[in-house]
Amino acid sequence: MTISRFFLWLALALTTILQPALAFSQNGIFPQRIVSLGPINTENVFLLGAGDRLVADTSYCVHPDAARGKVKIGSVMQLNIEQILGLQPDLILATGLTSPQQVAQLAASGVRVVHFSQPSNFTAICDQFLEMGKLLGLETRAREIIAEAQKEVRTIQQRVSGFPQKKVFLQVGAHPLFASVASSFTNDYIVLAGGINIAAVQHDGRYNQEKVTAQNPDVIIIAVMGSEGGIGAREKEEWLRFEPISAVRNRQIFVVDPDIICSPSPLTFVKGLAQVAALIHPQKGQ
Repeated sequence: MTISRFFLWLALALTTILQPALAFSQNGIFPQRIVSLGPINTENVFLLGAGDRLVADTSYCVHPDAARGKVKIGSVMQLNIEQILGLQPDLILATGLTSPQQVAQLAASGVRVVHFSQPSNFTAICDQFLEMGKLLGLETRAREIIAEAQKEVRTIQQRVSGFPQKKVFLQVGAHPLFASVASSFTNDYIVLAGGINIAAVQHDGRYNQEKVTAQNPDVIIIAVMGSEGGIGAREKEEWLRFEPISAVRNRQIFVVDPDIICSPSPLTFVKGLAQVAALIHPQKGQ
């Protein structure tokens, strides 16, 4: 295939990739064989009560526990296209981390592909959840869950109100070091929990220990993939070398579950927020 023909094929395929608002059912028929290409989508499907419609997900989809028992079609960024199509899905839920070329291949097969981008804040998490609820014919359930999550967030904010704000560094990647920034929903964990994100003004998440030392956070929170294998603990040990940092001197370095922090549904966002609030303000965080 020549380069020009490839890009023509790619453009035609991408026209069949739908944004959620354009992908709702016609004639009252909703998807029954769903493939999820990312943890957030998988958790949202289950939270809506449609887990029985999910036929496959990725190796990173581990929440809830029932997601572990689904057919695995690869990782978030490397999919088995033949396996996916062999499952005869009527809906594929892509994410911002899904390879555009692989998404185009799936769409070119004629299967309906709906793309959910990486949410930028808690509001976007709720908006996407509502869109998925509409997509699956479960809008009422979605609205109920969103209302519950919003109420819990307000409750947590009230609990930490009045306490002095603390400077926080939320690490979301290692080797290279990556930080939570203002354009990511992870920033809301800090802001809504009554903290100040020292990396908020950073254009992207790439960071270094020297910059963290200069900004001297009161709390360091580590949420990196692979923590269950010891990466989080090793990162914590690495931070202990930087004694000038207030968080190090006061032993305010914490490892949290990245599956909760980095791939949240509205309700798991609340769970993560409660945990972060308790770490920043242990007097009132829980």
